[in-house]
Amino acid sequence: MSSPKTQISIAYLKGVGPARGQLLASELKLREIKDLFAFFPNRYIDKTKFYKVNELNENSSEVQIIGKIIGLTTVKQKNGSRLVAKFADATGTIELVWFKGAKWIKDSIVLNELYVVFGKVNDFKGKKSIAHPELELKSVYESGIKKAIQPIYPSTEKLSNRGVSNRVMSKIFEELFLAYYSQIPESLSQTIIEKHGLISKKEALLHIHFPKNQEMLTKASNRLKFEELFFIQLQLVRKKVVRKNKIVGFKFPAIGAFFNDFYNSKLSFELTGAQKRVLKEIRNDMRSGTHMNRLLQGDVGSGKTIVALLTMLMAIDNGFQAALIAPTSILANQHFTSINASLDGMGIKVSLLTGSSKVKERKEIHAGLEDGTLHILIGTHAILEDKVKFKNLGLSVIDEQHRFGVAQRMKMWLKNTNPPHVLVMTATPIPRTLAMSVYGDLDISVIDELPPGRKEIQTVHRYDKNRLAVFKFMRDEIEKGRQVYIVYPLIEGSEKMDYKDLMDGYESIVREFPSPKYQLSIVHGKMKPVDKDFEMDRFVRGDTQIMVATTVIEVGVNVPNASIMIVESAERFGLSQLHQLRGRVGRGAEQSYCVLMTSFKLSQDAKTRLETMVTTSDGFKIAEVDLKLRGPGNIMGTQQSGVLNLRIADISKDGPLLEAARQEAHSLLSEDPNLLKQENAPLAKAYQEIAKNTSIWANIS
Repeated sequence: MSSPKTQISIAYLKGVGPARGQLLASELKLREIKDLFAFFPNRYIDKTKFYKVNELNENSSEVQIIGKIIGLTTVKQKNGSRLVAKFADATGTIELVWFKGAKWIKDSIVLNELYVVFGKVNDFKGKKSIAHPELELKSVYESGIKKAIQPIYPSTEKLSNRGVSNRVMSKIFEELFLAYYSQIPESLSQTIIEKHGLISKKEALLHIHFPKNQEMLTKASNRLKFEELFFIQLQLVRKKVVRKNKIVGFKFPAIGAFFNDFYNSKLSFELTGAQKRVLKEIRNDMRSGTHMNRLLQGDVGSGKTIVALLTMLMAIDNGFQAALIAPTSILANQHFTSINASLDGMGIKVSLLTGSSKVKERKEIHAGLEDGTLHILIGTHAILEDKVKFKNLGLSVIDEQHRFGVAQRMKMWLKNTNPPHVLVMTATPIPRTLAMSVYGDLDISVIDELPPGRKEIQTVHRYDKNRLAVFKFMRDEIEKGRQVYIVYPLIEGSEKMDYKDLMDGYESIVREFPSPKYQLSIVHGKMKPVDKDFEMDRFVRGDTQIMVATTVIEVGVNVPNASIMIVESAERFGLSQLHQLRGRVGRGAEQSYCVLMTSFKLSQDAKTRLETMVTTSDGFKIAEVDLKLRGPGNIMGTQQSGVLNLRIADISKDGPLLEAARQEAHSLLSEDPNLLKQENAPLAKAYQEIAKNTSIWANIS
């Protein structure tokens, strides 16, 4: 909606006015007429049926009846009074009751006139009543736009308290359509409308607010969902096309001595088919001369790091440097240790840069980066500092990329005149629909198979009453020389409670596993980084058998000797968190276990999460369930991304529409990349308006 008339304040609309307009702006962000056209009901009540009084029964549904109010009584009670109306039709009578606003309602009621009444039936001692019903004179009801299926709008407590009821919202939309219906512009081309069997924008907006029947509501919903998803995909696909055409990438034509020597002599295992496929995709990017911006997805333990290392060797073979940035010093140290050991004797210089690197080390690193003698730099956010300059950075690998903000990722681009190729990695499986929306501007590679011979982690759900049996199981595993993680939840905003949970748990573990026979490590968010690293190191070296921690150990800790992960209060964790935690074990040759501990009190969602964890270890299946349970806004930090502030579509339910919208965006841009064709004029206009008002362009990965 971009015509000048729709940019006026909603205060000028009949039934709104300045005070109500200000209230709607502060509560629902409805400021201009165009905002109303982009505001939709969140559910509907089917009003296609009228009931007779003698057909009414108490149940959870709401009903509507037609009849007359034949009597009014005000009944005194402890707190004020209640108003009771006797309502009758040809078949019987029922009471209508109001506990609030009795005087105003009493003054507005006309006796012995036909009313349409809507509400929920209550039955108390055989007497039926409807409390706080919606009440409208039948003549007024029939003069409005027909509301066979009634929309229910999002609201707030403040709006309800100030008299902005759902009925008031419906009336505002009636006035909106009476005043502006003729001005609603079409925003898709006729070709797209016909190809996908869509109704017009005008019809869709009318029937989303005033559906004649279920069929028209479905058609309106499909049209508006498709449009919303289509314009998001159009922005993402266009951004990808612009990047590939305009940003020059370094050309890596050679697969040289370093890559071949490592692959043939140093690699002690056969790569999986999925790893080989992903390497081929990366290789094609890097020799093409276009800029690579690729997301590498792979479950915990699928072998992303070895793919990243081989990619870095491609860069070095072509005379470039590579950097790997990780979200924590523990993970950066781990990458440095394993990569340095893997490249031993090959003449490749690898350094580690973290916040705790000494001044002397930093000077050596800076010098090696600037003269090109340092080939690979591994580190944390410290790499992003302006003083860290490379001679020729050709590849930037970002691990657990959702831990880094947009501005931080941009800094890696600015390390060179030409941006380096970018490989971003995540061990959090992302459902296909979410990946298409959040990372739709990236090329996506998936490692979807685990290395052969890896044993599946056995996952069980146990209640608090089973704790002694779990302790015995821990002792048995420790006797075999294994190690154990015990993780407590960390809920934002309740640090004191979480810390108490952790310390109470730690004390009970110490009682069950006393020193000197058993040694424990403890790690939590209140510790200084140096103390945290010290405790982690003790566990990694095997000096302690049990690690008691909050979720700080969720990402990247690699202890092949750890065989048990116990998650306390597992019902307080999300599915992706539970899956990540489970991935901390099962890294060695021995059978590993994950024990999910809970109380008996579990919500239905918690039961679904626990059942999913016990029955599958497939990260992508788990991610799909997570998406259905939580919705896209709470996964992968997408609430902050600006991409998924969807008004009507739901990517957890509208996968087929999303696929169709993305294909249509690709098809359109291949035929008309700049949207200059006459038939695409309405689409181009709508696209410019949307692109101007969304932050999707900043969502650079």
